[in-house]
Amino acid sequence: MFRQLLAATAFTAVMAAPAAAELQPGEAAPDFTVEGFQAGEPASFHLTEALAEGPVVLFFFPAAYTSGCEAQAASFAESIAEFEALGARVIGVTAGNTDRLAEFSTQHCASAFPVFAVADGMIGDYEAGWLLRPGWTSRTTYVIGTDQTIAMTYTEMSPYEHVDRSLTALREMQGGTDE
Repeated sequence: MFRQLLAATAFTAVMAAPAAAELQPGEAAPDFTVEGFQAGEPASFHLTEALAEGPVVLFFFPAAYTSGCEAQAASFAESIAEFEALGARVIGVTAGNTDRLAEFSTQHCASAFPVFAVADGMIGDYEAGWLLRPGWTSRTTYVIGTDQTIAMTYTEMSPYEHVDRSLTALREMQGGTDE
């Protein structure tokens, strides 16, 4: 019984993990252009252009209309004023259920930030693949500085700490401390 439990636990850990190690702080963030929705309306995003205005919080989530992704999107939406006060732009990117992003952008993102379908090569470039659902994205958040380098990386399937860790990283980038 113990061996079965141990084997099941190990299998679950491997399957929940991203396909590869994510990009690390100090590494260059690959440039990308994506298409999606904000407030139900078509939107596009180009990383290099956005970084001219401030840092970017890029969070990958597995799929629109799954419970963890709904919770994560709502958490970012509830905190959008804090991100804006720090001069940061928040975007969500997924490879799952992309046909429902227009609705998701209003219902779960509260129209506060845009959500996009991954661009070709983006899952590999950002090492955000998910073994459990090939072709879907892991739950990985990056804070990208205006110099296009990764300032923070956080991968965890639980949706609950991505916002706090992102805000802490942004405050540290500005020379402040998180209280």
